[in-house]
Amino acid sequence: MPRLTKDEKPAVRFTLNGRAVSAEAPPRMLLSDLLRHEIGATGTHVGCEHGVCGACTVQVDGAPVRACLMLAQQAQGCDIRTVEALAEGPDLSPLQSAFREHFALQCGFCTAGILMTLDALFASQPEADEATIREALSGHLCRCTGYAPIVKAALAARNRIKGGPIDA
Repeated sequence: MPRLTKDEKPAVRFTLNGRAVSAEAPPRMLLSDLLRHEIGATGTHVGCEHGVCGACTVQVDGAPVRACLMLAQQAQGCDIRTVEALAEGPDLSPLQSAFREHFALQCGFCTAGILMTLDALFASQPEADEATIREALSGHLCRCTGYAPIVKAALAARNRIKGGPIDA
């Protein structure tokens, strides 16, 4: 395999929110930086840059992944979803609506990552109970809400998604 020079930027091709994208990315560029600065998917936030806070969580092939810990080149051929994929045009997803209705966000910085984690959880475990939801959220830091409204919104969204009663 030929070695790259320090200025070379190989192309990385993947699906982003249902559409094929191709972008140049140096070998050490993080997926979070590619998404935000090269592609313009600014809903993916970068907080701690160490994978601790969860703000940069996106879905890679359906699984929640910290975009600040993944190299952009590792996304080659993957299906990537960001928070921009949740809404259907102007209509919020059931998860986003529940967050708004239950005041589960304040500054909003952590919200995109939390939504992507919960979206993946409900896709794989539509019947997730409160303990499972809390476990999924344990990898996210939120300094504003105290987590209670987030859990309440997640339970309401789960019920709405599966067609049950809206209130948790």
